Amino acid sequence: MDREIHEECGVFGAFRVEHAAEVTYFALHAMQHRGQEGCGIVTADGKNLVGHRSYGLVKEVFDQKNLERLKGSYSIGHVRYATSGSGHLSNIQPFLFYHSTGDFALCHNGNIVNSRILREEFEKSGSIFQSTSDSEVLAHLITRRSYGTRSDALRYGCSQLEGGFAFLVLTKDKLYAMRDRYGLRPLSLGKLGDEGYVVSSETCAFDVIGAQYIRDILPGEMIKISKEGIVSSFYDEDRADKMCAMEYIYFSRPDSDINGINIHMSRKEAGKELARECPVDCDIIIGVPDSSLSAACGFSEESGIPLETGLIKNKYMGRTFIEPSQDLRERGVKMKLSAIRSVVKNKRVCLIDDSIVRGTTSRQIVQMLRDQGAAEVHMRIASPPMIAPCFYGVDTPTYDELISAYRSVDEVGKLIGADSLGFLSREGLLKAIGAKDLCMACFDRNYPTPLFEEREKVKIKGDEDVKTV
Repeated sequence: MDREIHEECGVFGAFRVEHAAEVTYFALHAMQHRGQEGCGIVTADGKNLVGHRSYGLVKEVFDQKNLERLKGSYSIGHVRYATSGSGHLSNIQPFLFYHSTGDFALCHNGNIVNSRILREEFEKSGSIFQSTSDSEVLAHLITRRSYGTRSDALRYGCSQLEGGFAFLVLTKDKLYAMRDRYGLRPLSLGKLGDEGYVVSSETCAFDVIGAQYIRDILPGEMIKISKEGIVSSFYDEDRADKMCAMEYIYFSRPDSDINGINIHMSRKEAGKELARECPVDCDIIIGVPDSSLSAACGFSEESGIPLETGLIKNKYMGRTFIEPSQDLRERGVKMKLSAIRSVVKNKRVCLIDDSIVRGTTSRQIVQMLRDQGAAEVHMRIASPPMIAPCFYGVDTPTYDELISAYRSVDEVGKLIGADSLGFLSREGLLKAIGAKDLCMACFDRNYPTPLFEEREKVKIKGDEDVKTV
């Protein structure tokens, strides 16, 4: 995939778990692929909330000293890639709020598409925001509700939001988890020890900390975890299960499960389906590390063409705060990937990738293989052409920057320099994943929510009571 598309964020929560901060640290480390800009943890001990957050990777932000300062058996944590809001420290989560109705912390994965409108309405009425993140909007919705319980306020707040989200809210003695009504962003519940519960964006975190998966939190569901146990309710009767297709294609780790479907196996099936839909006459199959290797394995199995390791990924790239020139940025692909000449020389190569965004990286990899002596380079993509931006927490480019938005498959193939190009169909993707319905707006422009592009269409709903289903 062109790496101009970035991971979303990842959230994790723990309740009645000994050394909650340390457990959260390891869980966040398992989800580091979902955000590398910054991270944070807030813990509670039944009386007080305390937190720590900063720029950097999990292992850079936390050490034994600041983990020991985070006392308590309740916690929430967050790894961040900015999809809304600037890269300022004030936007790194979890946010910690002190309020007369009770202190609480909040973190969020996804994007609230009506956040700008809500924010403007609150600011007109005198509200002051401490960050530019859309996540803070929910905090103002919570405190706006001046009557009822905290659960009532959270259900009310979520009912006002449009977009894809997974929210965690921590009070001094309770943990709340909410998922958007369309099920766009993943969130799972697990059990840890005799009394502990954990909530995570990905199930791979459960394996790392030794937790047992219970179930996925449902679209439009809010669960409250307290010493009395788990209480489930729904904040909206209009719900649909439209998990983001990119979770299966690219974002989630291969060892994670979503809706009972393993990511590695779904990608492998996508590769098999791709081989059926877009066969190719070549000598070897090569997958682009890392998210495309499962699809390459499936393509090889189905086609009978041997799978080779033809591209090597530099595992020590790390992060960089340098903003190089375009020329140096393009050369940077060679720092991340290198081709093995003895593998590709004089070979007809089929290159498997999970998607194409701008096409810049694809073009450079194709040229890299040719420079190392490949006789032909055919490219096969284990997803449909990306023709539209995402507004639900994935940092995709604009229409003008998407190479497939206004071009045919043949035109894209010529631009990236491939001898041939083929994409998996929408039907093939659904079949491979085994899901009845997915959000594939970036492939078909069929957005499940209003996008609030016309100002007059956006109004805050009434402050009526929120009915629990």
